[in-house]
Amino acid sequence: MSKSMHLVCPSCGAINRVPTERLGEGPVCGKCRQPLMPGEPVEIGAAQLARAIARSDVPMVVDFWAPWCGPCRTMAPEFARAAAQMKGRALFLKCNTEEHPQAGRAHQVQSIPLLCLFAGGREVDRLMGARPASAITGWVTSHL
Repeated sequence: MSKSMHLVCPSCGAINRVPTERLGEGPVCGKCRQPLMPGEPVEIGAAQLARAIARSDVPMVVDFWAPWCGPCRTMAPEFARAAAQMKGRALFLKCNTEEHPQAGRAHQVQSIPLLCLFAGGREVDRLMGARPASAITGWVTSHL
């Protein structure tokens, strides 16, 4: 019997159970049919983020950012490259702290860009400042 993981759909919030060996095969949500691990960053709000952290078994990398932040805009394509390289291994999410200040407060975001790695319902590590894709993937891989 294969092990399965719970994934909260980043689009609709439904909880899905996916066999671990199928994570890299592009699983889709049973409710809304959107990709569960799309290989690209997904914008997420505060409530969705809290639910995903609490209920997902897959590691999640969250980029806390703001539109006015130059380093955030510089890092965005690097974060997207890292998401593509880590498809099936981690879910990459973006949370705009201007639109969702409660998420920033909940996770004690004091400077941006800030990457937080969550697994098992808790924060595992954080990485401050803009980074290239290779540094992001290396950091995530070191915690998997």
